[in-house]
Amino acid sequence: MLFVNASINANEKNMIKQKITPFLWFDSNAEEAANYYTTIFENSKITKVVRYTKAGPGPEGSVVTVEFELEGQTFVALNGGPIFKFTEAVSFVVNCETQEEVDFYWNKLTADGGQESQCGWLKDKFGLSWQIVPTLLIDYIADKDVNKAARVMQEMMTMKKINIAAIQKAYKQD
Repeated sequence: MLFVNASINANEKNMIKQKITPFLWFDSNAEEAANYYTTIFENSKITKVVRYTKAGPGPEGSVVTVEFELEGQTFVALNGGPIFKFTEAVSFVVNCETQEEVDFYWNKLTADGGQESQCGWLKDKFGLSWQIVPTLLIDYIADKDVNKAARVMQEMMTMKKINIAAIQKAYKQD
């Protein structure tokens, strides 16, 4: 979609903070998705909406792209039509410190048609895959004590949403 990048002027290029930006392809609901995500994550906002002109190819005034930030990370959502769909091959990890945080993101992202999967994975109502991961889980799985790490991995494999207390119990088990 070269016409989208061509619309960035020199001043806007100087404002780009990150070198790599996730670019998400939606059928026709990019703006709805961006609004949805920015209500879930703190420190989030819509930063730019680009609309089609009379030159098209979409209807004049309709949304081409929406640039938004989630927790300081820039994303772009494109209304690209029904050609491509999201798969689990790409997901976004949400690092959580507490069970309350895990529960919050899990409940928000599975609401309104989202789908639970296994081991902290889910798909939101747009089909985008997320991993809601307690930070201690990664530390436990990487523990030098292979028995502790194995117990934690085995416990995690039984879960959909990660239960921190059960993970801690498996880790501390003698």
